Amino acid sequence: MGERKGVNKYYPPDFNPEKHGSLNRFHNSHPLRERARKLSQGILIIRFEMPYNIWCDGCKNHIGMGVRYNAEKKKVGNYYTTPIYRFRMKCHLCVNYIEMQTDPANCDYVIVSGAQRKEERWDMAANEQVLTTEHEKKQKLETDAMFRLEHGEADRSALRKALPTLSHIQEAQSAWKDDFALNSMLRRRFREKKKAIQEEEERDQALQAKASLAIPLVPETED
Repeated sequence: MGERKGVNKYYPPDFNPEKHGSLNRFHNSHPLRERARKLSQGILIIRFEMPYNIWCDGCKNHIGMGVRYNAEKKKVGNYYTTPIYRFRMKCHLCVNYIEMQTDPANCDYVIVSGAQRKEERWDMAANEQVLTTEHEKKQKLETDAMFRLEHGEADRSALRKALPTLSHIQEAQSAWKDDFALNSMLRRRFREKKKAIQEEEERDQALQAKASLAIPLVPETED
């Protein structure tokens, strides 16, 4: 019954596929329903998740990363061939509107209006993170042989500096490479420890029975 309801549609008697084409056109509606109410203006309603922590300019409240809003998504330009989208949403704590847009050049989001970003950015080079290569630099690497040679030497120098750290990480990870052997070793240790505990309990029970003791015995120590 549920499957039939999921796949079947009701076609009214006055529906003509040659004239209307689809049920959406017949009902003068859009497949996205209310989300497409501003599609004629190039705006689509989406579910937007806050990419970082901000403060609202209207109520001065903190809005955490990951908070979701119903936002108006609109294309406002291009970065080379990558589209730039702007998102407009209403703060859930006041009447202020927040506008943000994508920043393809820096792989980030920028605040256009309505909020202030909580500054939690660090220098990627100082953190030894992978840096995005600028479009101009990519073109220069493809066309300028001397620049490509200098860039390659800089990459090799960075590799030589990072090689000890990479070797240490690889060595540490290799210890966990054979998961079957590690699992067998842990299970063997567990069995040995369990057997030792059982033997100690049996000795304690024998001593308690021999000495007619009703008190629990503490583990033996060298002292």
